[in-house]
Amino acid sequence: MKLHKVLSVVGARPNFIKLKPIHDAIKKDLNHEIIHTGQHYDYRMSEIFFKEFKLPDPDYNLEIGSLSPGVQVGEMIKKIEKILTQNNYDLVLVYGDTNSTFAGAFAAAKANIRVAHIESGLRSFDRRMPEELNRILTDDISQYLFTSTETSFRNLKRENVFGKIYKSGDLSVEIIDEAKKLALNSKITKDMNLTPKNYVICTMHRAENTESDASFISLIKAFTNLSEFQIVFPIHPRTEKILKIKGIYQKLKSCENVLLISPMGYIDFIHLVNNASKVITDSGGLQKESYLLSVPCITIRRNTEWTETITEGWNVLTDTNTEKIVTAVKKWVPENRTPNPIFGDGYTSNTIKKILLNEILC
Repeated sequence: MKLHKVLSVVGARPNFIKLKPIHDAIKKDLNHEIIHTGQHYDYRMSEIFFKEFKLPDPDYNLEIGSLSPGVQVGEMIKKIEKILTQNNYDLVLVYGDTNSTFAGAFAAAKANIRVAHIESGLRSFDRRMPEELNRILTDDISQYLFTSTETSFRNLKRENVFGKIYKSGDLSVEIIDEAKKLALNSKITKDMNLTPKNYVICTMHRAENTESDASFISLIKAFTNLSEFQIVFPIHPRTEKILKIKGIYQKLKSCENVLLISPMGYIDFIHLVNNASKVITDSGGLQKESYLLSVPCITIRRNTEWTETITEGWNVLTDTNTEKIVTAVKKWVPENRTPNPIFGDGYTSNTIKKILLNEILC
């Protein structure tokens, strides 16, 4: 019997992470091909994840690279469309909220191929964020929408989207469970001479922060006022480049309590987060990962798409306000001892597979 042909479009670190459990779940039952747009092309942000997760090499690598957002999305759509017209795909899968997500969905919709959006319905209600626009537009043109939480499900119901909505749960539960097991062999904390629960992890890469000198300066001031805390900062290549252009990189590097390191593989990173006392971040994915690892998270944004982590008491919003960041690091402690299972039962990939086979592609 001929297998249905399904295409996943990925291009950035968060996409690769979500791709792993889906590929493992469907590879025996479906002809699954992968397009890598090349949105993230640095080895530390791309190839390492394919190797670490034992994912097959992409069937297509578009090698788009770093371009302005509009040009990048345009080039992706053009190249994806060419692949779609040369193949008979039954469904296109897109993940999350990156430029690759929207480009894949748009190209498929224009080619009259059905689209399924995994991790749909998230809303920060802040359209300054490129990711928010990608989410809204992708949800509007997808026929099938897999939601991570009850909140994301309600968001789509309220917006009256035309696609069919499924409560699938979030892939991160099973990803984190697997990563924690593999991380038992990680030596990253030992190699970096870090004492468990005696350091803070910080990441910062969102456009609304990296394009603001004031945000960087406020964060550096916070680090200075947290001199008794060891802060580990895996710096995104784009963030490092912007800091150097702005002439701020040296100020960050001169903070004696800040350890600047290169991005690393997912397993080592999860090991670092799991052993941290707190996390400071503007990453949506890391907010969720921190919650699942029971590590308090300080989000340097005005809002979040992962509102459940706030209401559950394991995440606080400080924006890049120096005083709020310092207070949260020094004084804030979550009231609930253990996070609740708001992201599902850890079998999301299997749930999605069953829906694909028994409902969508039957």
